[in-house]
Amino acid sequence: MEYRQLGKTDLNVSVICLGTMTFGEQNSEADGHEQMDYALEQGVNFFDTAEMYSVPAKKETRGSTERIIGTWFKKTGNRDKIVLASKVSGPFGAYEHPRGNLNFSKAQIHEALEESLSRLQTDHIDLYQLHWPERKMNMFGKRGFTYDPNDAWEDNFNEVLHTLDGLIKEGKIRHIGVSNEAPWGLMRFLQESDKHDLPRVVSIQNPYSLLNRLFEVGLAEVALREKVGLLAYSPLAFGRLSGKFNRPGEDLSKARITLYKQYARYNSPQCLEAVEAYLKIAETHGLSLAHLALAYVNSRPFLTSNIIGATTMAQLKENIGSIDVKLTEEVLKEIEMVHAAIPDPAP
Repeated sequence: MEYRQLGKTDLNVSVICLGTMTFGEQNSEADGHEQMDYALEQGVNFFDTAEMYSVPAKKETRGSTERIIGTWFKKTGNRDKIVLASKVSGPFGAYEHPRGNLNFSKAQIHEALEESLSRLQTDHIDLYQLHWPERKMNMFGKRGFTYDPNDAWEDNFNEVLHTLDGLIKEGKIRHIGVSNEAPWGLMRFLQESDKHDLPRVVSIQNPYSLLNRLFEVGLAEVALREKVGLLAYSPLAFGRLSGKFNRPGEDLSKARITLYKQYARYNSPQCLEAVEAYLKIAETHGLSLAHLALAYVNSRPFLTSNIIGATTMAQLKENIGSIDVKLTEEVLKEIEMVHAAIPDPAP
């Protein structure tokens, strides 16, 4: 396993992070425990979850992933071996939540954190992330920003940072991060931190894959110059880059794209065309499509950790094994040729 520094902190996290959002939906508690056992054996010391998981978000399963991680901590005593990341939900999403209208007020952040700590059976979270911005902006399938003059959000970056600062001083969280954020929002957080000596965002968790490289437009430079590393999610584009959709006779009934029709952006003609092109590159060079896709993400200089998820142990083993795959200059050039012809087909 390889490790990289988390922002400007003293923590080194594995380049492969175990994503857990299937725990409690597609994976049982026993499945989740088996995955965490194996990941730790392979040197993975970084687990990512969220209060809203499992996915898709439903009131019946909210918090189930954190509970499964918590029972694993209790059973194994391995809490001190893991850098644990979780998230507080913002106002995005259409599922019923007991806190009502979600926001990043002091009261809601405190309540969300206490609930997460209880489910996780721990007294602190190493990286506490804002799951998405409160303001209206472009994310989840939207390329560009569309201004909404009716957006009632008011700038509260300073207030949110003060709330998180208090929780750091209480010892309940160690560091903070953002997710699904844009360059303006990330820079506003950093500006407030520098100006008022408040906690600094150390990571940004956004989508990044061969089918979605929009992070490179604006955010990559911020990540590198400000040392706010990318935690890349959906590196296999909900399984589209796993290769299983291109294997004859493969049972796709339990694939996420099959089960959850809201992820239709991975089914566009341009997306399927790009996948075929990347598959040809992988086959030409004796690689699996999954290894090609994950090794590419692993190789990016702005990446801190690549969040992989799996519903089977075979998938998990292949995904973690990508850490040993190094792409040649020839492969990288061929990837860039496809990207130039079919850029970002699944934002």
